Amino acid sequence: MIEFEYQKMRSAQLIREAAEQRLAREVNRARRAARRTATAGHDAVAAESHTDRPRRHRIPRAA
Repeated sequence: MIEFEYQKMRSAQLIREAAEQRLAREVNRARRAARRTATAGHDAVAAESHTDRPRRHRIPRAA
């Protein structure tokens, strides 16, 4: 019987964690969308970049 209670507690915990992760993804999505609308008048690649260096194009690595 105790195993059933453990299973119920674990299931409830997983459901809570999934809800928190969904909320975090939604917040990140909203922040990204707000950044995009704020930088719509500027060059989006340069505005989101952390440095002023041009992006390096790397060659594919050999297997």
